[in-house]
Amino acid sequence: MTQKSECASCASDRIKLSDYHAHVLRNDRATDALFIMELEVDVLDNPVQAKPELASALRPGQFVHMSIPTLSSHILRRPFSIYAANASTNRVEILYQKVGEGTAEMTRWQPGQVCDMIGPIGRGWCVPEKATHALVVGGGVGAAPLFMLYEQLVERGIDTDVVLGAATKGALVCHDRYAGVCGCAPLCSTDDGTFGREGFCTSLVEEAIAASIEAGNPYDYGVVCGPEPLMRTTSRMMIDAGITCEVSMEKRMACGVGACLSCVVDTVQGKKRACVDGPVFDAREVVW
Repeated sequence: MTQKSECASCASDRIKLSDYHAHVLRNDRATDALFIMELEVDVLDNPVQAKPELASALRPGQFVHMSIPTLSSHILRRPFSIYAANASTNRVEILYQKVGEGTAEMTRWQPGQVCDMIGPIGRGWCVPEKATHALVVGGGVGAAPLFMLYEQLVERGIDTDVVLGAATKGALVCHDRYAGVCGCAPLCSTDDGTFGREGFCTSLVEEAIAASIEAGNPYDYGVVCGPEPLMRTTSRMMIDAGITCEVSMEKRMACGVGACLSCVVDTVQGKKRACVDGPVFDAREVVW
């Protein structure tokens, strides 16, 4: 199955970046290492010229580049995918993992803390116009960048199944939000068997693809976000089954706007930048 290199929704991602002033509303610990932060966002740059509110400008799959003003020794921003957005209140949520000094500092932020961010950045998910049956696969924190897309797919009336994988039950922090969208619980696996099937979620993906074909209703669109081995294996399954598949590539970033070339992704068309050419790519283009 073929797909245009850039659909109408992707073209709308190419909007001018804006600077935003964000106020922390809550910063909840979900596990020892995972946190969910909600921020209220105001336009910061050039108040004379109208700028789009962030929550309404965001497209599923895009991200923001956030400063960490309480860590003066580190001047570089950090990229964070948007977990959820509310256009009516101009609030956004990010799910982040404590992995280094920057994110460790963020875990100490209290309501009222202020930071600034630029965004929305990057190419989001491109749902084929004729899609009727979709498969969403999220591994670990990779479930968060897929949630807004899942809401969009359901809103469009596209029959959508969800597979989530994590190391343990506690790390499936997005499970209830997914289940609450349409009352249908995701298929889940955990490495330690504490919830759902024990082991990697690739076996659930393989079975879901086979079941859809057997039922005469094969998937025609699939998306994956998570650890690179998961994306490589799962995207290959989808491509072999003739499913249009997209992946969201996570890379270390410095500038976040395509200038520093620190986040390159090898593709069949040469090296591309995850920040502005991605983070979402057609899986067939990625050289794993």
